[in-house]
Amino acid sequence: MSEAESQTAGIDIAAVHGAVIAGVIPGQSPRVLTEAGRYAKLLGVPLVVVHVDVTRFVTYEDPDGYVHSAPIDINIASGEADLKLIEQAAAGALDGHGVDWRVHQLVGDPALAIKHFADKIDAKLLVVGTRKRGIGESIREFFTGSVAARLAHRQRRPILVVPLGEPVPEDEEIWPA
Repeated sequence: MSEAESQTAGIDIAAVHGAVIAGVIPGQSPRVLTEAGRYAKLLGVPLVVVHVDVTRFVTYEDPDGYVHSAPIDINIASGEADLKLIEQAAAGALDGHGVDWRVHQLVGDPALAIKHFADKIDAKLLVVGTRKRGIGESIREFFTGSVAARLAHRQRRPILVVPLGEPVPEDEEIWPA
């Protein structure tokens, strides 16, 4: 069952209490979604696919949980377009597999937004993917840090990091000397 939700519409916390959270970006391998769906099904909990709009930041949060945000950039539509891509990717990877899932958009710093949301719903597991290989991604990670590593150091939940590259052949040394 899919239910697209946005930051402004909110999310029913009781309906997703104890869920698995999958942090997803547009164009990412569907393997992140399928692994997250597999674990949600194994644990018997819903899956919340989150996209963090890094073009917006949180200005304040009401006591009832409604988050007010403001754009960093004038191009407000980019976050909405990304959310549509995430919804389409989730539907393609998860529909028909018996997983109760929904999409939710967060704003701000990805690691902090996911951590805060995980605390709010008491998530069982966080699932994220590794970055694409390339010099541009390496430079970006150098300045912003790995979301997986930042999550591992800032919260108490288990994290599943799904590799996006080619798997290491079984006869290849994983930890070279």
